[in-house]
Amino acid sequence: MSQSVDRALDVLDAVAASPGPVTAKALARSLQCGLSTVYEILGTLTARGHLVRTAGGYTLGYRVPALHQAFSRQMQLDDAVHALLLKARREAGADTYFSTYRNGDIAVLAANAAEPSTGGFSVGRDLDGHATAHGKVLLSALPRAARMRYLTGTGMRAITPRTITSPDRLDAELRRVRREGVAVEVEECAPGVACVAVPVPALPGGRAAGGGMTAVSAALPLEDFRRGRRQLTETLRHVAAEAAKLAARRR
Repeated sequence: MSQSVDRALDVLDAVAASPGPVTAKALARSLQCGLSTVYEILGTLTARGHLVRTAGGYTLGYRVPALHQAFSRQMQLDDAVHALLLKARREAGADTYFSTYRNGDIAVLAANAAEPSTGGFSVGRDLDGHATAHGKVLLSALPRAARMRYLTGTGMRAITPRTITSPDRLDAELRRVRREGVAVEVEECAPGVACVAVPVPALPGGRAAGGGMTAVSAALPLEDFRRGRRQLTETLRHVAAEAAKLAARRR
């Protein structure tokens, strides 16, 4: 049963990653799975609305937007959060993101970014929190044991020559983040790109906005970062404060 579920999710992920319709034969080749098995999975996913069969192959179905809406509701991501990210992007001239740490995972929950995004960032799990500005903000708030569990589970791969891959060096960096209330990464995730992140303030009583630790961040070309770092940081702090107010009003 578990293997069948894994295969179905692999098919769904492969269709989602494709730039256009993808055929059953192409899926079977890429997933190294029997064609008959792929057809069976495609039939089930299509019947449930997760996929649609077109003349050119399979694409995501009409059930997917409903799942995204449910996800946004559970993560307390309403239109106001997206409006804040849009406002920050307009003021800062940078791609903006809203991220969280929950149950051992770091994830980008919402974005207002160009296509393709600066540095290749996207909504979804972040397995490279050691190298991202929002990841550093979120990791800096964790007890060391929880932080090490995350880093052990994801690894600390060297994405670029500037990526921090030493736990001791990262600890020193995170102490600075806690002290200054802002995280910065310069070309640790992508050449020519810098990112800035700040935490969303906790709600009264010490509770975290959104039910988990959260952060707002921005990614921009390195030259733009050098010219406008201070203003960008202030813009993000304002957005973080507004996000905390939104969360407080939902309580």
